[in-house]
Amino acid sequence: MDDDVSPHKGISERIRYTLIGAPRNIHEPSIFHKLSLIPILAWIGLGADGLSSSSYGPEEAFKIIGSHTYLSIFLGIATAITVFIISYAYSRIIEHFPHGGGGYIVATHTINEHAGVISGCALLVDYVLTITVSLVSCGDALFSFLPFQFQKYKLFFVGCLIIILVILNMRGVKESITILAPIFMIFVVTHVLLIGYGISTHVAEIKPLTGQIQANFKYDISAIGYLSLLAIFLKAFSMGAGTYTGIEAVSNGMQIMREPKVQTGKRTMAYMATSLAITAGGLFFCYYLFHIQPVEGRTLNAILADEVFGKWPLGNWIALITIVTEGALLIVAAQTGFIDGPRVMSNMAIDSWLPRRFASLSERLTMQNGVLLMGISAFLLLIYTHGSISALIIMYSINVFVTFSLSQLGMILFFLKNKERDKKWKQHVNIHIAGLTLCLTILTITVYEKFTEGGWLTLLITTLVIGVCYAIRAHYRKVRKGIRQLEEILTDIPAAAPYNNEPLNPRDMTAILLVNGFNGFGLHTLLSIVRYFPNVYKNYIFISVAEVDSGSFKGVAELKALEEATKKELTKYVTVTRKHGFPADYRMATGTDVIEGVTELVRATVKEFPKSTIFTGKLIFRQEYPFHKILHNETAFAIQRRLQWEGIATVILPIRVNI
Repeated sequence: MDDDVSPHKGISERIRYTLIGAPRNIHEPSIFHKLSLIPILAWIGLGADGLSSSSYGPEEAFKIIGSHTYLSIFLGIATAITVFIISYAYSRIIEHFPHGGGGYIVATHTINEHAGVISGCALLVDYVLTITVSLVSCGDALFSFLPFQFQKYKLFFVGCLIIILVILNMRGVKESITILAPIFMIFVVTHVLLIGYGISTHVAEIKPLTGQIQANFKYDISAIGYLSLLAIFLKAFSMGAGTYTGIEAVSNGMQIMREPKVQTGKRTMAYMATSLAITAGGLFFCYYLFHIQPVEGRTLNAILADEVFGKWPLGNWIALITIVTEGALLIVAAQTGFIDGPRVMSNMAIDSWLPRRFASLSERLTMQNGVLLMGISAFLLLIYTHGSISALIIMYSINVFVTFSLSQLGMILFFLKNKERDKKWKQHVNIHIAGLTLCLTILTITVYEKFTEGGWLTLLITTLVIGVCYAIRAHYRKVRKGIRQLEEILTDIPAAAPYNNEPLNPRDMTAILLVNGFNGFGLHTLLSIVRYFPNVYKNYIFISVAEVDSGSFKGVAELKALEEATKKELTKYVTVTRKHGFPADYRMATGTDVIEGVTELVRATVKEFPKSTIFTGKLIFRQEYPFHKILHNETAFAIQRRLQWEGIATVILPIRVNI
């Protein structure tokens, strides 16, 4: 159960708890069950991105075909087939990668880490675009029913939506989805009516329409030629590629699925694929059947809703509700970017491609840093494009097919390497070959068509993000190498005294060392105390917080493994210290906030050993750069400020790393 907000908390903390919620207890037995999603909620939270893309994907494709409106029938069929092929291929990925991670994990484990970072960076940029495109489309849909002079407020409205979603996602994924669930269900009901009634009223016209389509097709072949007509179709198909961008979300968000995860994930994928194929394909059919034409300031779906419901009792209100829920669903779709974007960041941070803080969980057990970065990036993109959906669509859907293609290639290699273990490997490989062919075709056409119009910017931003990731990883590797060299030197120092088995004496001077794993960092701090304060401290106590990040917060077994590993590391410090003749012990806790956890442990330990001084270390580089503060948490200074305010002496010792 969440902790209550204490009346003794400061005003800022009380406001934060009111907006975001009180901290969660990670030791609560049912915490994983409470935070996980059943298929219907997963469909809402992760499938909404795909389903909502029907609000802009089919429209962008339909606009390209111009007067050749009969091509929309073929676009609808091609879109539905594409959705099912890619979705089925990702269902296979769910079976073999049940812990999630999506394209980044698949490419990393089946191809190599370089393919993984390309896939991960492409996804991150695409998720930022998902948020911005969805919310701008929401603004377009809702403002379609307002007088034209209200258009000037649309940018401000979308900016407010970004802020609201940031706050909701900092409260927690399940809470945000539960709040938005009614919007999703109303969308489903209204669009079943819109498409179902729209098509059913034209059943009697199917035969004459078929003849009309054949006649128009023959005329266009004779007038402009087969290749020109194919070029129009392929361009329209590529411009509607945004329709498929949400498919990857389910496999990426497996961590939040309820057990059994694989079955839940596959069922969610089936819900999403079916609903998206029917909705997107059905809208293409309805555009043609009702002879829909673009009108400035209005979406095609808004025009279609007026045509379908115009003669119904209260038809105008039904049309309004349909488009309002369509716009509102786009808010739910933007949720996918806030769910999966931070998860990709977390996986990349664990592998040292991004700053480590992006793997940290907040006290609400959310990836707060990732949520904030996604929100800020989406806001900047909104300002840059001035909220133009046309500009955003040009930038959109390129990257997702980079990830799709790498994922399909990775699965082909996976089955080829493991064909002796799987008798059905040929069947599985054929699915992924079809998926790879389809994805590469769409990617090639999309890049070709969109590059000069603005697609180059997406590729440039993605390339820059990849470059930053390589620079970050190179830095972390240098630091690790320096610390490893330090560890090798310090562990070879022979013991100068017999092993000390004596218990700690609370009346003696005590050095409390804050450590994080058994490494050169902690050993350097220990030997520095012995060197700089000879014969002062008789007791040594090592304190560590087993930090629960997104990598370990997957289940009870992972948490227990984390705690056992932390105890093992602390025991090594105690053994080394006693070998050098000093009584030693350790204290530990488990939590998401290292600063808060350390502070509580220190308070309790100081009460037990009143004559204590707290020691911690900080990496010192030959030359400090601003990025060092981003890549290396300023935890030591934060802890020192907190403890010194409480009157507890805290010393930060420098640890020089020669890089």
